[in-house]
Amino acid sequence: MKKMLRTLFSVSLLLSVTLSSHAAVILQYHHVSDSTPASTSISPKQFEVHLQYLKDNNFKVVPLSELIEGIKKQQPLPDKSVAITFDDAYRDVLTQAKPILDKFAFPYTIYVNPGIINRNVKNDASHYLSWIQLKALSDEGVIIANHGYEHDSMARITGGLTQAQWLSKQTELLLKAEAIIKENTGQSWRYYAYPYGEYDVAVQAWAKANDFVAFSQQSGAIDLSTDLTSVPRFPASKPYDKISGLRDKLNSLAFNISLKGEQAETTFKHNEAKSITFDIESGDFYKSALNCYISGLGKQKITWHDDKSFSINFSKDLPVGRVRANCTAASISKPGRYYWYSKPWFILKEDGSWYHL
Repeated sequence: MKKMLRTLFSVSLLLSVTLSSHAAVILQYHHVSDSTPASTSISPKQFEVHLQYLKDNNFKVVPLSELIEGIKKQQPLPDKSVAITFDDAYRDVLTQAKPILDKFAFPYTIYVNPGIINRNVKNDASHYLSWIQLKALSDEGVIIANHGYEHDSMARITGGLTQAQWLSKQTELLLKAEAIIKENTGQSWRYYAYPYGEYDVAVQAWAKANDFVAFSQQSGAIDLSTDLTSVPRFPASKPYDKISGLRDKLNSLAFNISLKGEQAETTFKHNEAKSITFDIESGDFYKSALNCYISGLGKQKITWHDDKSFSINFSKDLPVGRVRANCTAASISKPGRYYWYSKPWFILKEDGSWYHL
């Protein structure tokens, strides 16, 4: 009996490790064009290189819904699965990206701003897709999702409102956008991509209260433990469009790191945040192999408190603007693959005013 119990325990443990190590990646694009702003663009030629790499290396490109619904139901995600997403519903997604995607028969998702689309409905020179075009894409199986009624940051409270008043207003706009998307495309996934990737802890709670899955713009893989109020996506446009860099991201594993209390906050004034402490669940890496980099600061010194907790005392003040910490560590059980976690900060000027978008 004891031997049988030990065997069952071993099988259960192995199954748990195997399932938890299965990871998926969501790629984020905007423009697919040679003539749009470089910071939000990838050339059609390089976009095809990306898709060819996915095909040649046996990645499973799946609809975004397959990954998210799998997490919701706690069903194992196919390892090395990838979802492709586009923010803002630019017309070049139809004219430039779609023919390439169709060539590979890859599914994809487009996040839209209904207010912007409605304002451009009679503008033949609009850079945005129309509802007629989006409906045709929807009928072909493209997922159409919510990017907010307008493209307003979710971290910047405006109009002299309290946070509660502002979130109430944002609820109206979010639900209005979802209703318009459903009316024009027949879809209502309640998937929401934070404009500019900006959010805070209160906004995460707001997204959950409104029954939306929210997507961010910090890097990282996803698995069954992923927080559905800040689902990471890897930006894949310039300057991150080279295959040499994309390769490691596509093969990354979800780093199960959590933050408690103020450590989870994202918005600080310049000079306020001095350190951060991470709690970590995975033990499938060597401590010495963990590296953390902060944009504008470079590689940071890591201080371990025990096997499940480490801190970073920032080498300098976090710079004003959108800042990321990226922590990676090579997997022991899956040679050649890396755990990857990213923490975003939105650092205000010293007087509390926001940086320019």
